Amino acid sequence: MNLRIVLTGGGTGGHIFPLLAVAKKIQDKKPEVEFLFLGPAGKMEKDLMAAKGIPLKGIICGKMRRYFSFRNFIDFFKVPAGIVQSLWRLLVYMPDAIFSKGGYASLPVVLAGWIYRIPIVIHESDSVPGVTNNFLGKFSNSVAVSYPQAEEYFPPSQVVLTGNPLREDINQGSVQKAREKFSLTESKKVILVLGGSQGARIINEKILEILPELLKKYQVIHQTGKLHIEDVKKRAGELGIKIDYDDYHPIGDYANEDLKDILKAADLVISRSGANSLSEVAANEKPAIFIPLLGSANNHQKMNAYSLAKVGACVVLEENNLGKNILLKNIYELMDDQELRDKLSRAVRVFYHPDAAEKIAEEILKIIKN
Repeated sequence: MNLRIVLTGGGTGGHIFPLLAVAKKIQDKKPEVEFLFLGPAGKMEKDLMAAKGIPLKGIICGKMRRYFSFRNFIDFFKVPAGIVQSLWRLLVYMPDAIFSKGGYASLPVVLAGWIYRIPIVIHESDSVPGVTNNFLGKFSNSVAVSYPQAEEYFPPSQVVLTGNPLREDINQGSVQKAREKFSLTESKKVILVLGGSQGARIINEKILEILPELLKKYQVIHQTGKLHIEDVKKRAGELGIKIDYDDYHPIGDYANEDLKDILKAADLVISRSGANSLSEVAANEKPAIFIPLLGSANNHQKMNAYSLAKVGACVVLEENNLGKNILLKNIYELMDDQELRDKLSRAVRVFYHPDAAEKIAEEILKIIKN
């Protein structure tokens, strides 16, 4: 019988892309391996798994919010339902191992896997583990972490420092392709604004406030999130800016292949500080201003960003201090100082671990053998 591995996680691209990166490495080592994804059956999960030929089985997932919501009462009952579902799915499929990217979506699958004593590896992307991974570490054989700071939250015998797994070609983009796609010129520097897979409303608003000033000197590629793209375009039009003609290029989201090209073309990245975003910036050695999501789980985005800032690898601006003048001042200082941008680029590269997916793949195969 072929080797079988269940992948679980989901809810954001930050969970799905690392799962696929590790799956690719396992497939390189064991071409006969079979994968099954258990988790949310959202459009993103369906599309990305289908693109890689990985079957998907949906699981009911209960999300515990860190604020009052009546949906918390409903979702409380989804957790046991998801565990029962997972018990059935795993009984039918009976994998050799489970690889979990963490988050609420993975909880029922990991707990069901533990009941069946299936070997489990979980990965923690952030410098401070989320509540789910902190809990699931007790039911796992091995915990892969991206930051040394996260090691202290898990038993030493379990933990493996791997870094954050990314697709292999994330730093192999083409400046020329980005120039052709967005009609970029060589005469003006490029600012890339990333809000994450769902966009960032506050970052969108702050960029729009200073957009006329930015476009006097720079070209701007602005990933707004699909939900915000039309509003951003409308407000840019009200400012008298012609989309794609006045050096302003808003996109709802980027195709997976486009990301590496626009990262390669950027002279400065302004971004949220989720683990994947930090790793992608580090892989491309780009100077960056990170704006952590206020109220992210365990304040992990803030902790991630300051882990880099502590060694001079980025600039951090917090949401509640994100005034128009402060943002513009920091952008101008970086864009006008090539030496400073080079310094940030050199410092951030140490946070890129090109062998992260390889190390996690080896850990999964090791626990199967044991």
